Amino acid sequence: MALAVLLAMLPFGGAMAQERPETQAFLRLDGLRLFPVSTSKDYTGEQRVERANRLLQESVATGSPTRIGVHELHNLPVITLDDAVILTVTRRDAPEGLAVQGQAEVWRQSLRTAINKGRVERQPAYVARMIPVSLGILAATFLLQRLLWLLWRRCLPSALTQPLVAEPGDGQPLRPKDWLLHGVLVLLRLGLWVAAILLITGFFPFTRLLISRLLEALTESLGSPFLPLGGRRYSVLDAIVLLALFLVLVRGVAFLKGLLRIRVLQRTGIEQGSQEAIAFILQYGLLFLGTLVLLQLWGLDLTSLALFASVLGVGVGLGLQGIAKNLISGLIIMFERPIKVNDFVEVGDLQGTVTRVNLRSTEVVTLDRISIIVPNVEFLESRVVNWSHGSSVARLRIPVGVAYGSDSQVVRKALLEACQDLPDILETPAAQVFFKGFGESSLEFQLLVWINQPRRQYEIRSELNFRIEAILRQYDLTMPFPQRDLHLRNERIEVAFPAEISDALLNRLAPPPTLPPPEGED
Repeated sequence: MALAVLLAMLPFGGAMAQERPETQAFLRLDGLRLFPVSTSKDYTGEQRVERANRLLQESVATGSPTRIGVHELHNLPVITLDDAVILTVTRRDAPEGLAVQGQAEVWRQSLRTAINKGRVERQPAYVARMIPVSLGILAATFLLQRLLWLLWRRCLPSALTQPLVAEPGDGQPLRPKDWLLHGVLVLLRLGLWVAAILLITGFFPFTRLLISRLLEALTESLGSPFLPLGGRRYSVLDAIVLLALFLVLVRGVAFLKGLLRIRVLQRTGIEQGSQEAIAFILQYGLLFLGTLVLLQLWGLDLTSLALFASVLGVGVGLGLQGIAKNLISGLIIMFERPIKVNDFVEVGDLQGTVTRVNLRSTEVVTLDRISIIVPNVEFLESRVVNWSHGSSVARLRIPVGVAYGSDSQVVRKALLEACQDLPDILETPAAQVFFKGFGESSLEFQLLVWINQPRRQYEIRSELNFRIEAILRQYDLTMPFPQRDLHLRNERIEVAFPAEISDALLNRLAPPPTLPPPEGED
């Protein structure tokens, strides 16, 4: 569908890109086109109608009676306005089968009708009659767009009740189909208002003339060539249409990618990582080829972009080394597939599940549900632990220490019993208990169990620790804490204190002085 739209629009764009001289111009009055005027031998169509348009507009604005006649000058009929020549009718203006004199008479009647209409539209009675009509059109447009909203909501309630951007806890965001329905509804309602405004402005000559001049200025600014490429000059309008076509191409390729994943790849039984790789390569391959075809059919000579490509290559080699490394790393990951979507990986201090592999980076969701964007070069230049590579089965090591004097066989029985009836622990391979050795404060054992959900290893380890602690208490097995014995060999310990502390201690320990007896006593 997108390709059909592209091919349908390309001839239009290619025609716009061509620089063709204007062969016709329109005689206008109050913003209305009356009839086309062709280019003559000496003047362009714009030059021929410029003076005529100005004189006609001045004649209608004054409101004085005017005379429009046809006279002969240099063997050609000329149209006059109050004896002033406004337009000469040439053989190029007359269609096949009609004489020049007949064409001049047709134009004279058209001018007379347009002038009479312009004067009627400037009368107060006409303005007073059209104002209620304009208000009625606005009211009808408002009611019609409200009715359209109600009918749309009744027929497609799910597409209009959901928010465009889902807040946390507000449910799922809109699907692409819902976005399309929202866009169609907005365009319909906007189209109603634009049509109503254009219809109302067409009732009055002043607003009609203003709209006409605005459109002329906009068309002239957008249609002026400014970008020379490949021997041609492209205008702003050409660039806008080309950009619109490119956006259609991008959306079309994205639609084909989603269709391939849903309708084809999911039914083949290929694992999800391979599906993502195939869809990724197809998306960028079609986008690259489609861009080349689009530029070539548009009329842009790709050989003219050789200088730009060389400059881009130098930029990639010098200033964009990091991006180039990540892009190449992304391609290597796509083809070699050391990591895939849904793999549980560990890169440095980061642990999480791979959710998307892009050309430049890889998205990893941690156990805390935080999305981390990791450059692809990290997966090739650093050590990566892929718990899901090849097989998702992994072994957990649980260290356990018990007090000296405990029966080692009872400890082994208790640890194996703690693993039983725990659904997250695999029965095959079976759990094992190893007596590692004699520690400083405990007998050291190690329990080895196998799991097939590496991303839940912390939950499983915690649950297993709870059960081990409970079952050790059940068997009266204690888990010791570190203890230290201090032995002093010297009976006398000399401790050195600073001089101030030593003097204070001596004064404190000295006996109190003896007081003399009072006088008169023996």
